[in-house]
Amino acid sequence: MYFFLSNLSVLDILCTTTTVPKMLAIFLFNTKAISFHGCFIQMYFFHGLAVTESFLLVTMAYDRYVAICIPLHYTTKMTKMVNVQLAASAWITALLIPLPAVIQTSQLHFCSPYKVVHCFCDHLSVVQAACSDTTSQAILGFSIAMVVSTFPLLLVSLSYLNIIIAILKINSKEGRQKAFSTCTSHLIVVITYYTSIGVSYISYKTDMAIDFHIMGNVIFAILTPMVNPMIYTLRNKEMKDAIAKLLHIKRDQEAR
Repeated sequence: MYFFLSNLSVLDILCTTTTVPKMLAIFLFNTKAISFHGCFIQMYFFHGLAVTESFLLVTMAYDRYVAICIPLHYTTKMTKMVNVQLAASAWITALLIPLPAVIQTSQLHFCSPYKVVHCFCDHLSVVQAACSDTTSQAILGFSIAMVVSTFPLLLVSLSYLNIIIAILKINSKEGRQKAFSTCTSHLIVVITYYTSIGVSYISYKTDMAIDFHIMGNVIFAILTPMVNPMIYTLRNKEMKDAIAKLLHIKRDQEAR
C-alpha cells in the first residue's frame, strides 16, 4: 500500500507542477502568454498524469482486493516485483494514451492571434482555439476521456464489490471495521477524483458561462492533488495526535 502511495505522492507533485505555476502567474502577475510548444507540452503532461492517477487508483484497488479477499496469498501475489510492474504499467500506458490526440491537435490550423480561453492548456480549450474543422479532434478527445475514466471506474467498482462481500462475511464487528478501515482512504480518494472529473465534464456539456467551464477544470487539476495528502495523512496516528493536541491548545487559549 505504501509503495503505491509513494507513486501517488509523486504524481500529485507532478500534476500541480504542470498547471499551478502558470495559473499563479496568470492570476497574480497577469502573465497570460505561453509559447506554442509550451502549451502542447503542458497539455500532454496534464492529461497524461490525469490518466496515470486513474490507472494507479485501479492498481491500489486491486492491492486492497488481494489484501482483504485473499489475505493468505497477499505476500505471494503482491511481491515487490509485481508492485513495480503494476506501477510501471500504469505510468507508461497512461503517458502513451494522450499522444495521438496531442500530436493531431498540434497539426490543426490556428488563427493569429492564438487565444486559448482557459487558465492552462487542456485538449478541449486548445481545440476550440483552432480555425480548421475540429469535429474529429473533439470526438477523439471525448472517446479517450470516456475510455480512461469509465473502464478504470468499472474495475475499481468491481474490486470494491468483492471487498464489501468479503467484509460482510467476517463474523466479528471489530474484524469488519478493521478490514474496512484499510480501504477508507483509498475509497475517499476515488470518490474525490471522479467527482472532480464529473464537475469538469458537466461544465463542458451544459450551456454555462465560460468561467464555470474554467472552474470545472481548475477543480479537477487542483482538488485531487491537494486533498490526497490530507486524506492519507489523517490515517497516521501521530498526525491525528498532533492535530488533536493543536485543537486542544486552541480551545484552551480561547477559554482563557
